[in-house]
Amino acid sequence: MTKLRHPSETLILSKIPETIRSRAENIRLIAFDVDGVLTDGSLFYSDTGEQLKRFNALDGHGFRMLQQSGIKVALITGRSGGIVTRRAAELGISLLYQDARDKGKLIEDIATEHQLTLEQIAYMGDDIIDLEALRKVGLAATVPHAPFYIQQASHWVSTIAGGQGAARELTDIILSAQGLLGAFLQGSTLVRGIAIQ
Repeated sequence: MTKLRHPSETLILSKIPETIRSRAENIRLIAFDVDGVLTDGSLFYSDTGEQLKRFNALDGHGFRMLQQSGIKVALITGRSGGIVTRRAAELGISLLYQDARDKGKLIEDIATEHQLTLEQIAYMGDDIIDLEALRKVGLAATVPHAPFYIQQASHWVSTIAGGQGAARELTDIILSAQGLLGAFLQGSTLVRGIAIQ
C-alpha cells in the first residue's frame, strides 16, 4: 500500500528527476562541505586576524529535522577553526571532520564506522577537494557556483546558492523522498522545544 504524501513533499519531489528521488530514498547519512556550501565561500578577517563566517538558519533547521528523523549529519571541511566547531555544537552535530584532505577516503571510513554502504551516503561539496567524495557516494550534490567539472561529477545541483539555503534544499528533498518531511509540517508534530537554527 502506497503511503500518502504531504502535499509539500509531492511538490518538492515533482521538481526533481525520478533518479534523484530514488537515490534520496536510500540516504541514512549526509555529509556537507562547509565553505561554499554552508557559507557563500567568503572569508572575512578582522584587523586582529579573527576569521568570520556567515551561516544560514534554514540549513541549521534542516539539519535538526534530519537528525530527528534518524538521518545522521556530518560536516567535513579542509579548514579548521573554532567557528565550525561552535556551529556543529549548536546543531548537535558530533560528526565533525576538520583539516580533511582526502575526503574520498574519509567518506569510506565514515561508511565503515557507521555500517553503511556508500549508496546510503549523500555528500554536498563545491570544489576539487570534494571531487573524490562526490564520485563515491549514492547521492552527490553541489551548488550552482561550483566549477562545471564539479557539477558534472554531481547527480544534483541546487537551485539555491551555497550559504543561502542550498543545504536545506537538499535536506528537504531527502526528507520528502523518505516521506519524513510531512511530519514537521503538521501542527501536532511540529518540532517543539528546538529553536530554529
